[in-house]
Amino acid sequence: MPRQNYLFTSESVSEGHPDKVCDQISDTIVDLIIGREPEARVAVETAATTNRVVLMGEINVSEANAPSPAEMCEAARETIRQIGYMQKGFHFKTVSIDCLIHEQSPDIARGVDGGENKDEGAGDQGIMFGYATVETPEFMPAPIQYSHRILQLMAAARHSGAEPLLGPDAKSQVTVEYRDARPVRAHTIVVSTQHTDPDMESGDVRKVIEPYVLEALPEGFIDADTVWHVNPTGRFVIGGPDGDAGLTGRKIIVDTYGGAAPHGGGAFSGKDPSKVDRSAAYAARHLAKNVVAAGLASRCCLQLAYAIGIAEPLSIHVETYGTGQVAPEAIEKAIRDTVSLTPRGIRARLGLNRPIYRRTAAYGHFGRAPEADGGFSWERLDLVEALKAAI
Repeated sequence: MPRQNYLFTSESVSEGHPDKVCDQISDTIVDLIIGREPEARVAVETAATTNRVVLMGEINVSEANAPSPAEMCEAARETIRQIGYMQKGFHFKTVSIDCLIHEQSPDIARGVDGGENKDEGAGDQGIMFGYATVETPEFMPAPIQYSHRILQLMAAARHSGAEPLLGPDAKSQVTVEYRDARPVRAHTIVVSTQHTDPDMESGDVRKVIEPYVLEALPEGFIDADTVWHVNPTGRFVIGGPDGDAGLTGRKIIVDTYGGAAPHGGGAFSGKDPSKVDRSAAYAARHLAKNVVAAGLASRCCLQLAYAIGIAEPLSIHVETYGTGQVAPEAIEKAIRDTVSLTPRGIRARLGLNRPIYRRTAAYGHFGRAPEADGGFSWERLDLVEALKAAI
C-alpha cells in the first residue's frame, strides 16, 4: 500500500539560471524557424559561460525560410536582454555568440519523414511520461507547482521594477508534508536568489522575498514550524552563466513533475514538435490530466514508447496507484480509441506547429494555463467527455 504520511521535496530554477538561459535561447531558435516554416526540423543546443554563448545543432528548413547565423545570434542576444542580464561577466550587449548550427543528417530525415505510402515516423526511440494528480487545481504535484510559483512572482516583481535588488538567477525548493496522502503544509522553504547589492545578507534577502513566498503558497500552508533557508551560503551577487556554465536540457526534472513521476530522460527545449521527446511528453500529460479531470483516477501516470521511423507508439501503459475508478487496462483502451498518438496526430491535435516554445522554457512545461494562441494546448481539459464515453 502506498505511504500516506511523508515529506516530499521539489525544486525550481528561474529564467536566469544558466541552464534555463540556454533552454530559452534554444527554444527561441525553434520559434524563429517554425514561425517561418511550420514543418521545419530543428534540434538546437546552447552552451553558455562567462560572456560567451555557443549555438549548436542541426536544422532542416527550406533555403527561403532558413535564418542566417547572424539572425540566430541576434535572437539569442535578444533573449538574454529579455531575461535581464546586464552584469559585467554576462551582458546582452557584449556577450560573444557563435553559431555552429548546420543541416540535419539525411539519415535521420530518411527514417522520420513521411511519404506517399508511409506515415511520418518518430524522430527517435524512447519513452515519455505524463502525470497528473488532484493535489492542486492545476493537477500538478504540490511541491513543484509551489516552487515554480515562488520564482514566477519574484521574476514578475523584478521585471516590473518593484524589486530592483533581485537579480535574474534564483532557485527555490519546497518540502511539503503529506498526511493521508494529501499535501497539508510547507515543512521547509529554500530560496537562493541573486541580488544586486553586495552588502545584503541572508536576513535582508528574506525580507525582500518572503511576501512572494507567502503569496505563492495556499493560505495557512506556511506555519510557525516551517523551516526557512534563504540564501543559506550568504552572498549571491555573481549569477547566471558567469557564475556557472549552462547547457540546454539539464533541468528535465524541473521542467516536468519535480521528481514525483518517472522521466524518460529526453529534454524538451531546442526540439521542434516532430521530436517525440517533446510532443509525446506533452501528449502524455494531456491525456493523464484529462483522465484525472474525468474522475477516472486521483493520480495517473501514463507511459508512451516509440521507435525511430515508426509512427504508432509501441506501447501505452497507465498506472493509477490504486486510485482508479476503472481498471488501468480500460483507460489504455479508451485512450487508443479516442486519440491518435502518431507524431503527426499529436501535432495536429495539440496544434504544435507554432512558435509557442520560448515561453515553456522556464517555470515548467506543465501546470500552466492554456493560451489563446495555442500555447500550452496540452493543458486543455478537452478530452474529459470523450474518455468517459470510451470507458
